[in-house]
Amino acid sequence: LEQGKMSKRYFNTIDPEKICNKYGADTLRCYEMFLGPIEEHKPWNINGISGVNNFLKKTWKLVKEFNSTKPTKKELKILHKTIKKVTEDIENISLNTAISTFMIAVNELTKIKTKSREIFYDLIIIMSPFAPHISEELWRSLGNSDSVTHQKWPEYNEEYIKELEHEYPISFNGKMRFKIKMPLSLNKETIESLVLKDERTLKQIGESTVKKVIIVPGKIVNIVT
Repeated sequence: LEQGKMSKRYFNTIDPEKICNKYGADTLRCYEMFLGPIEEHKPWNINGISGVNNFLKKTWKLVKEFNSTKPTKKELKILHKTIKKVTEDIENISLNTAISTFMIAVNELTKIKTKSREIFYDLIIIMSPFAPHISEELWRSLGNSDSVTHQKWPEYNEEYIKELEHEYPISFNGKMRFKIKMPLSLNKETIESLVLKDERTLKQIGESTVKKVIIVPGKIVNIVT
């Protein structure tokens, strides 16, 4: 049997109506997109469909607990990174990676217990082309009377996405030993001072003499002994 071939002859066809009855049309719709790049051949099976269904259930539970809390910087960063990535994925017809992006966003928002209606407002709009039924229900539950399909597509704000800190890998003679998170606004002199005062640096250096400290802002620190 050819890999992935489906035919009544082999008694291996899958009735989409049964899948819709069990998991819902949005689950089937998202799972078909999640399988892989639209232009590539891929075997069709339902082994992972429950994972997509769980993602939609988690989204439902998360949004249903909304309130009028003002969004935090971390929540805005997650939202605007998601808007940017999903918008680019739609333009590139990379629907599978868009679904993955939604999954990551919902997991991150769930982890930090997001309840802000403002965050969910834009999240549901960009999710609506992928899961129209659940999105419409959640949109109404947020207190809206019109359809989510009539809303303007949100634009991401680069200021929310911009990284303010960097986890610098600290190397000694070219070998990375540990990392230190520092603001990206720091100049080379301040970075060098903070790194050389760190207890882990003092332990690595021991009795050796520091000959040079190579710093590439926003990337690495290498201490030469």
